[in-house]
Amino acid sequence: MKKFIRDIAIILSSAVFLTSCEKMLTVTPQSAITEENYFKNEGDFEPYVTGIYTFMRAITNNVTYGMERGEELISASNARFTVAWSQELSPTSGAINYNDPWFRGIGNCNLLLEKIKDFTFTTDPNSKTRIMAEAYALRAYFYFHLTRVIGDAPLMLTAVVNDNVPLLPRSPATDVMKQIISDVDSAILLVRSLPNFTPNSYPSKYRFAYGSMQALKADAKLWSAKVLGGGAADFNDAIAAITEVETTGVALNADFKNVVGLRASSNPEVILAAFYNRDETSNNYVVNALPFINIVAGAVNIDSLPTTASSANGQGAYQISPLSRSIFNVNPTDKRIPYTWVTERTATTTKISWITKYPGTKYPEDRVPDNDLIIYRLADLYLMKAEAYAALGNTTDAKTYLDKVRVRAGIGEYTGSLDKAAVEREILDERARELFFENKRWFDLVRFHYGGTINVYNYVPNLAGKTTPLFWPLNTTVLANNKLIEQTAGY
Repeated sequence: MKKFIRDIAIILSSAVFLTSCEKMLTVTPQSAITEENYFKNEGDFEPYVTGIYTFMRAITNNVTYGMERGEELISASNARFTVAWSQELSPTSGAINYNDPWFRGIGNCNLLLEKIKDFTFTTDPNSKTRIMAEAYALRAYFYFHLTRVIGDAPLMLTAVVNDNVPLLPRSPATDVMKQIISDVDSAILLVRSLPNFTPNSYPSKYRFAYGSMQALKADAKLWSAKVLGGGAADFNDAIAAITEVETTGVALNADFKNVVGLRASSNPEVILAAFYNRDETSNNYVVNALPFINIVAGAVNIDSLPTTASSANGQGAYQISPLSRSIFNVNPTDKRIPYTWVTERTATTTKISWITKYPGTKYPEDRVPDNDLIIYRLADLYLMKAEAYAALGNTTDAKTYLDKVRVRAGIGEYTGSLDKAAVEREILDERARELFFENKRWFDLVRFHYGGTINVYNYVPNLAGKTTPLFWPLNTTVLANNKLIEQTAGY
């Protein structure tokens, strides 16, 4: 399997459309591997769509966009943060180039959809439907992540198979969102058209299925409602999509330690995850949270720390921030705390609070950061539903879904005010506790900022006193190579 994934990744990264999409900037296509050797047989499409998931995994494994700009993390023993953490972004520092995984993934989806539409599947016609559905869902995922990072974005929707590459301007984020929803709806309709369709079928938790498509739709609709001004209609659409997810057979783990302790393939709570395994891939971002044993020498509670023997597997760069700990400490009996962080202690002092959310796997020779990275799980969706209800002023139903998560954590039902602002703030705090270190926090903060729950410039310590825009700048080379592209507002 490892060789298969590697070979598919090589094919995808060499394909003609990859460099063609980059020519929206400056690069000339170099390879004809895809055109000459692929999409000649029915069996070529399955490994191709499988390979596109490598781009989804790369995005999931990048904490710069989903976590660094938030308040969750501070430095531990080493420094690994980018300028995103310090909020010192500029067109020459921390800026976006389009040769990141977004347009690589989008280009692969475009080419696959172009090649498969008129291809006759004689052995398994249903396979064609499923592959098309996954390609639409993947393209929606790439565009959704991209628009949350830069806002307005070029909409490249056709396959590029030669040197005639269009130079595209940035489309308004509202138009990008329309395309995202269109792609998700196309994916959902295709899946529903399959014979013997049942909503509770998850052929793989590492690939898009009906439940994860609906989860993506709910996430996109919630963003659209708050950030793009979609309002009540989008909130109601998010609620409807989450209701569909609830029919797919997923369930909360009774014990929170199993949330990341179980592989997605056997985890009843997980809806979609990025696959990681010691024998299949390199380490994920958790490598920066685990302490190398020499760093914690002398700790009296060393046996409770998630140490690694090798600095290759644990680099001790991240710890949970005081602000995040304070949100937990409102409820000191919270069952999630031991599976979120543990504080190193010496005989006389407390030191670094090491993250235990993703503890890796302890093998005989060393601990390895190879947990599956969760993209969507049911507790996340419950809190999204609570958020949508609260935004609509229905704090009673919001409390119902908030309590589903709180009760599992052992902190009891919410007993505070049912005022809309109070409930929304509690949902934001609950997302901080439940989803800590799952690469979602910055997007949550932006959403609640636009929804009026917080002022993110006052909330995130490194944003205090700054005017850094919430969306990323484009690199100056992007602007130089495509005169139709305009810089992100505020830079």
